[in-house]
Amino acid sequence: MEALPRALEVEEKSPESKDLLPSQTASSLCISSRSESVWTATPRSNWEIYRKPIVIMSVGGAILLFGVVITCLAYTLHLGNNSLKVLKMIGPAFLSLGLMMLVCGLVWVPIIKKKQKQRQKSVFFQSLKSFFLNR
Repeated sequence: MEALPRALEVEEKSPESKDLLPSQTASSLCISSRSESVWTATPRSNWEIYRKPIVIMSVGGAILLFGVVITCLAYTLHLGNNSLKVLKMIGPAFLSLGLMMLVCGLVWVPIIKKKQKQRQKSVFFQSLKSFFLNR
């Protein structure tokens, strides 16, 4: 058989072979995981901790108020049948969506507080354990 020229032997990886290769090392997996890394001891501010629930509650409250306004307008204004039907359907939809987002944000805050307490206990027990084992 004839030998192929070296220029044609350049290894080209197919998309399927790229999927099979491990894309993340152990250190990058630990960094990108949802839980906070054990090795990072930098304290986080309250804004960093509660940013997402605050944003969800704010957006939910705004959507809820928008739904209240649209619903009130639908029942107080004398509009045509088509626009009245649309307002009466959209108003309660925004009400329920806003209420759902607001409640999700409100429930998220105690969950974060509980996680913070568990994390503090875990750090305390790890330091206690290392203190007794290093003697």
